[in-house]
Amino acid sequence: MSSVIHDIPPEALKVLALPSLDTLADAKVRGAACVWCGEKFTAERAVDLGEQMSPHSGTTSLMRWFPRACHGCIADRAHRGLFAHGSTCELCRDEKTTADCSAGRGLYRLVRKYRQ
Repeated sequence: MSSVIHDIPPEALKVLALPSLDTLADAKVRGAACVWCGEKFTAERAVDLGEQMSPHSGTTSLMRWFPRACHGCIADRAHRGLFAHGSTCELCRDEKTTADCSAGRGLYRLVRKYRQ
């Protein structure tokens, strides 16, 4: 069964920066391959990034898609995102309010879970 991220905050997902739907091959859109590196994986090695709604092919209509990532890519993206986010977030810079930032907390949890 794939790892499902039900509690990933939308703010953390924004920091991960999913690629534009129009740039992706069908396997990445369907979740059969990592949305970033394209690695085809088994269900055990897939991290479900949740159902997404994105504009498709320069239109205003939205398309439903289901991105997934490999453990390496999600850990790497979350790690880089944590540093980038933490340098600009007032909550993350203040040691007393770090736990109040849902983006920082979500990224930290992804790094801890998937870093090998």
